[in-house]
Amino acid sequence: MTDLRSTLGLLCVLGLSAFQCLGAQSAPPQLVAIRAGRLVDVEQGVVLRDQVILVRGERIEAVQPAGAGIPKGARVIDLSAYTVTPGLIECHGHPADMLEEANPAYPLSTSEAQIAYLGALHSRESLMAGFTTVRSVGNYRAFVDVALRDAINDGWIIGPRMQVAGAYITTSMGGGEMTGAARDVTLPVGMRVGVADTPDEVRMRVREILQGGADFIKIIATGAVLTGGTKPGVAEFSEEEMKAAVDEANKYGTFVAAHAHGAEGIKMAVRAGVRSIEHGSLMDDEAIALMKQHGTWLVPDIYNGDYIDSIGRRDGWTAEVLRKNTETTEAQREGFRKAVAAGVNIAYGTDTGVYPFPMEAWQLAYMVKYGMTPMQAIQSATISAARLLRWEDRVGSISPGKYADLIAVEGDAMADLRSFRSVGFVMKGGIAVKLEGQGGRGAQGQ
Repeated sequence: MTDLRSTLGLLCVLGLSAFQCLGAQSAPPQLVAIRAGRLVDVEQGVVLRDQVILVRGERIEAVQPAGAGIPKGARVIDLSAYTVTPGLIECHGHPADMLEEANPAYPLSTSEAQIAYLGALHSRESLMAGFTTVRSVGNYRAFVDVALRDAINDGWIIGPRMQVAGAYITTSMGGGEMTGAARDVTLPVGMRVGVADTPDEVRMRVREILQGGADFIKIIATGAVLTGGTKPGVAEFSEEEMKAAVDEANKYGTFVAAHAHGAEGIKMAVRAGVRSIEHGSLMDDEAIALMKQHGTWLVPDIYNGDYIDSIGRRDGWTAEVLRKNTETTEAQREGFRKAVAAGVNIAYGTDTGVYPFPMEAWQLAYMVKYGMTPMQAIQSATISAARLLRWEDRVGSISPGKYADLIAVEGDAMADLRSFRSVGFVMKGGIAVKLEGQGGRGAQGQ
């Protein structure tokens, strides 16, 4: 792919859109016609052939068969050799943090300013990988993801639409704390914003995080695989404490996502009213039934275990982390199979930040391997994810009135979802930010 400035320059020449991020003047909205050889209608669960998507400004104006013709004067992007889907949605990423490393105290090696710049890089990588919307589920340095979201929204940097958690709600020395530093090291205040050990402290931290600009709350209900000294199967908050978080978030019109590996922690979180269970590695049949009953979403990172095992052994990650990863990976995949069969709401989430952002789509094929159809896997990363975020009115499908967030993969991409590892075209809000192959050469006036 060409560098960003070259791509922006090409698009301005084509007249497809104006780029505020480089100071271009806004142009009157022009009609853009996108020829799609295959269009994935995720709402109906079908693949349509030879369609035209009409885009004006940042929104989709119409979707129609190619035989209906293209309006005179429209700019054309020819993706007739491609499969076109809605922009993908990541529901469990950590863009405002460093990638995972062997040293558990690695977050202390960078400043907030450095993390902000790194977040800009990660956001661009996600977008270029086809993810036009990302839910940031927390970071060690509080509110860096809030600043990142705002910088994207203001056009300062390029990146996906974002919902952000701001910081983790966690118990003292729990799964959301930064462990691994010497006992006489005092952690920065910004790394302990969400620490709470009573229902009243939980309520106070929820208010502080939401008033600091977060969109939702992330609570660490159980221990973590990657946090030293914690046990994934052990519940770290009581049901009363988790309900305090849910009740306080509800006052602000938002919801709680619960990091939860262990079955008891999952069940307490569901009963407390959380909107989503993140990971769900050790869920049992009762937990699955309870999630189905309550309509609770599952966001399972079922690719992640392979990456941790491979790279962790290569790079010398701690024996504790590698052991916990082994204990949870296959259990999580078996639970995923059961959750799919039971009809639990499932949204796409990968835990990027543990592994590199250009690999964000790798999990799609794993979801098919462990029980989903290709269409269900794509729906989990589009319309289902949008419903989890409560953004189904704006993103998640190629429908009139929604943002023109589109991606394209060459050929019949639904035949093998590994093809989504190489996205050739990305459009966010009517702006084509990535053009490769026919997606770049095919643009023309008509």
